[in-house]
Amino acid sequence: MTADDHRDWRLSLGAYALGDLPPDERAAMTAHIEGCPECRAELRELEGVAALLPLADPARIEEPPLRPPADLGARIEAQIAAESAKEGRVKRRRRLRFGFGGAVAVAAIAALLAIFVMPIGGESSPAQKVEFASVPNGISIKATLEPHAFGTEIQMYVKGMPSGTLCRVFLRDAAGRTYSAGSFRYRWEEGSEAHLSSGLDLSQAAEIGLHAGGRTFVAPVSQATALVSGAEIDPA
Repeated sequence: MTADDHRDWRLSLGAYALGDLPPDERAAMTAHIEGCPECRAELRELEGVAALLPLADPARIEEPPLRPPADLGARIEAQIAAESAKEGRVKRRRRLRFGFGGAVAVAAIAALLAIFVMPIGGESSPAQKVEFASVPNGISIKATLEPHAFGTEIQMYVKGMPSGTLCRVFLRDAAGRTYSAGSFRYRWEEGSEAHLSSGLDLSQAAEIGLHAGGRTFVAPVSQATALVSGAEIDPA
């Protein structure tokens, strides 16, 4: 039996002592009292009070008993609502403290991971802006390459291709090895922008290329932060 269950039994002891319980509830209470010494002891005290109640004579009371204020119920409800609101604010503050603590922990872990994942040695190359210059009239191809611990993030911008053209982006190192950076389809006449990534570190990238339909465009990647230009080559 839980504490709440036992409290419910005790709340009914007064009605039991006065004989006001319905028959089915009285039978259940009788069975409970037989097995609960605490309730038996409390019932004996209540039965003594119940036996004295018939002796009370309201006519002999000089002053009528004080009645509770008319707004007592409203005041009690307001107090309960205030306590509930206070408890809610405390819980929210706890959640905020936990969330802030969790965010700090995540940030610390991310910083440690960055320390161990980033290559040992000099600083990574800065972001590169590449514009493919030798392209047909009406076509524009640009790229921004940014170094990360996982490799290179590529923001590709293409304009002027036939709608639906499959565009495949790649990086190439100095030895001529090709590293795929993903693909996208050109959909809009005003230009398409795609965010891609490659496993090749930007410091090792020599060229960035784009296969678009039956054409291949390649631009050199400079290790300086200057804007560099690219050209169209014959398909491999």
